[in-house]
Amino acid sequence: MSTTAGYQRIVCLTEETTETLYLLGQADRIVGISGFTVRPARARKEKPRVSAFTSAKLDRILDLSPDLVLGFSDLQADIAADLIRAGIEVHVFNQRTVAGILTMIRHLGAMVEATVAAAELIESLQAHIESVAEAGRALPYRPWVYFQEWDDPQICGIRWVSELIEIAGGQDCFSDLARAPDAASRIISDSGVVAARSPEVIVGSWCGKKFRPERLYSDPILADVPAVQRDALYEIKSPLILQPGPAALTDGLDALQCIIKEVALRFAR
Repeated sequence: MSTTAGYQRIVCLTEETTETLYLLGQADRIVGISGFTVRPARARKEKPRVSAFTSAKLDRILDLSPDLVLGFSDLQADIAADLIRAGIEVHVFNQRTVAGILTMIRHLGAMVEATVAAAELIESLQAHIESVAEAGRALPYRPWVYFQEWDDPQICGIRWVSELIEIAGGQDCFSDLARAPDAASRIISDSGVVAARSPEVIVGSWCGKKFRPERLYSDPILADVPAVQRDALYEIKSPLILQPGPAALTDGLDALQCIIKEVALRFAR
């Protein structure tokens, strides 16, 4: 499709919109990206980095003369407000569920008049999700999963992660907390709360730093937790699953599926 219609100069303040535009064949429209962008890898070589997550180089963004800036969630509200005051059009997505991720893709496709490509991408993602879900339903056992998004304080997984755990054949120990949109509401007060829910697998995905399972192994409160007893602690790199975009529904979901299948087969013996 010709890129003569829709927004022509887009700044993406988070990775998932960058990844989506590349997948839609609309990379030429992007003039600036987040410094945390790792997908696709070529974006870091091709596009200037103009923001972190809660901060941005306003002057640098304005120098790029964007006709649209894309953000995510209330955590970027201050950046959005500054850009709006500077006369820039801003759209802030707020997807927190698997369905919300697919809706974001549909809306973004419409913004760049790539509705057909967006529909095809969504169809492909839905087919992949259903394939993983079918395999998950066939598992002999559905293990209880504690997804740790942060270590200090302990924060359990956000809602789309909780949904992906269920799709992959697991059960989220903290599905009740996962419904909360903000991280503060997903803080776990102490390890005793984790121990009480007896997770059979623990998945660490500490945003921006390496998961250190030894911290969990050395916690005496968790000593009798099945996941610790049976060495069922794993890491999924945060860019694969904590960005609410295509990566979470492909590589992130696949990583969860591998972990849950392995643990399910072990616990079913």
